[in-house]
Amino acid sequence: MDNDLLISGFSDEISSDFDTQLEVVAKLGMRYISLRGVDGKNIGDFTVEGIKESVQPRLQRAGIGVSSIGSPIGKVFINDEEGFAKQKTMLDTLCQIANLLDCKYIRIFSFYIPKGEEADNYRDEVIGKIKEFAAIAEKFDVILLHENEKDIYGDIARRCHEILKEVGSDHFKAIFDFANFVQCGEDTQECFDLLKDEIVYIHIKDAVTTDSQNVVCGTGEGKIPEILAQAIQSGYNGFLTLEPHLVRFDSLKDLELEDAAEIIKDNKGLDGAGGYKLQYESLLNILEKIESGEK
Repeated sequence: MDNDLLISGFSDEISSDFDTQLEVVAKLGMRYISLRGVDGKNIGDFTVEGIKESVQPRLQRAGIGVSSIGSPIGKVFINDEEGFAKQKTMLDTLCQIANLLDCKYIRIFSFYIPKGEEADNYRDEVIGKIKEFAAIAEKFDVILLHENEKDIYGDIARRCHEILKEVGSDHFKAIFDFANFVQCGEDTQECFDLLKDEIVYIHIKDAVTTDSQNVVCGTGEGKIPEILAQAIQSGYNGFLTLEPHLVRFDSLKDLELEDAAEIIKDNKGLDGAGGYKLQYESLLNILEKIESGEK
């Protein structure tokens, strides 16, 4: 099993400098990244032209492919109509960028719910808006990947399952993110059982419920080794994408509604490259054990 073929990662956790990202990834022997932060700028803020000029040539020189576009699509409040209109325009551009980079997937979210309100009350609006996103993706033959994320509609498995079934599109599938389910108080095994038919992409991120802290993969409550073994056994051959969240990194401020300092404790003085390498080696170790049939 050629594991490294399938392993990718959010390389902006290494450094905001794109050349450094590529250098570290290549040195580890990885061949893919998930594109999110490039030279301190979010992927959603790029034009197709900008990618063509300043990103694509560097990827080609480094021999690195793009497994997914780590977009901020769906990270607006569900009742923000102006924000939604802007996001549709952004998604159109991101689909063109995905096509340009020969990338099949764009990661999205299912909208923030106003504080103190019941997420289930927004079910129909969420489904309606995601259907609009999926229609744009279909035009470009791109697959949108829904990430289960804290504070959004699809934060728990039941609601993830609902929107996937209701949207019912080949251009809208699931990411499985272990840590996010842990941080929402969900049992990852139950989540996997419910969602496995829709999962086409996996994030390697682990957490513990005390402090909701992110930890090295396989050491938290995400049940990563057990669930990966089941996924591989049932024929999963998609990407395993590192999202260590083990150290503070520049893009983190765009990702969390709450203060990131709350979730990331100082991890033994690691820097971005160190955290990335630690997560990569821990994943390889898990995969080796799965392959050798070790429990």
